[in-house]
Amino acid sequence: MPSPKPTRPRPADRKRQLADHAATLFAERGYTQVALADIARAAGVTAPSVYRHFADKHALLLAAVMGGVDELEACTDRLLEGTDSSPEELVDAVCSIGVRRPAATSLWRSASQHLSEEENRVIVLRIRGVMHRWAGVLAAGTGMPEREAVELCWATLSVAGSLGVHNARLSATRSLAELKILVHRLITLRPDSAPPMVPAPVMTGGSRTRRDEILDAAAELFARRGYAGVGVDDIGAAVGITGPSVYRHFSSKLAILVGIGRRSATRLEAGAMAAHSTTSDSAKLLSLLVDSYVSTLTSSPDLSVGFNNSAVFIGQSDAADLLDVQRNYVARWVDLMTRTHPDLDRPEAGVAVHAALSIVNDAVRVRRGTSRPDFPARMAYLMKGVLGV
Repeated sequence: MPSPKPTRPRPADRKRQLADHAATLFAERGYTQVALADIARAAGVTAPSVYRHFADKHALLLAAVMGGVDELEACTDRLLEGTDSSPEELVDAVCSIGVRRPAATSLWRSASQHLSEEENRVIVLRIRGVMHRWAGVLAAGTGMPEREAVELCWATLSVAGSLGVHNARLSATRSLAELKILVHRLITLRPDSAPPMVPAPVMTGGSRTRRDEILDAAAELFARRGYAGVGVDDIGAAVGITGPSVYRHFSSKLAILVGIGRRSATRLEAGAMAAHSTTSDSAKLLSLLVDSYVSTLTSSPDLSVGFNNSAVFIGQSDAADLLDVQRNYVARWVDLMTRTHPDLDRPEAGVAVHAALSIVNDAVRVRRGTSRPDFPARMAYLMKGVLGV
């Protein structure tokens, strides 16, 4: 009897499979660094066959993001089905999806600059609905005000999605255990009790030049519209000069992005040096680095732009040193984390550090609560709580 022919995926299954592969690649490399051919290769199909299901790469991105939102909603439906759910069950469900499908918890944020205003509006409304349902569970189980519970649930989503922004070098089992520890720390916090944060001193570098003006304007534009959505002519117009005149100061748009990244790296290094000049205690140093990072991130778009576009630097010789600076900066936090918590190995400490950084990075990226005067203090409080310092 002849063996049965292998069953080909049905169109709906193939479409979902393509969206899943796209979500993974977009989360790992960034939207602009992924081609349709890469997605086709990952799915084991030809590039032309992708067009049977999606009109273009943007349609694939939207499907990938919406698929992640669908999964968050389905996870929440299962959690709230039937009996009353506990905060413990919420933690288990959220951390599990963060390990199993990190793109579901993180892609919607990193992809926002490549989606239309209406697409982002729909996505944010759906995510907000999920957060309020989670907050209902947390508030009922802890007695905290729902407003604080909502804030903690947004931070929980960031922690769960943080595995998607780095190589954890941990098994799924260990990653899940570490995320649960971090989220349990998080949900015991009360953001309304966050102590005030001392503002970092403003760095001044003498008289401002046209080069500084270009960097400032470009950072604002990149933050709002994304690196790929801004041209040199746009940057020139923002400072009152023509696009070609920008090239008198920078050789390319990439050189401008590198300049922004180096400027933020200088500020972070200055903050680290100031911290080391005041104490040698590991926990206090880590706490001071949190304050420095939050101050730098919230006082200028430079840092957010540099880190959010780090995928652009890959393979660019002019930016190789900047990637090293970014890695070394995070490694400094990991070193302090292992000294503060000797029971942690480096991979576990790395998960904690990236989780803490994701809390504030995500909030700034989607401009959630950033207009509040106490936003920096609340972010620093949550980050320190997750890090246990």
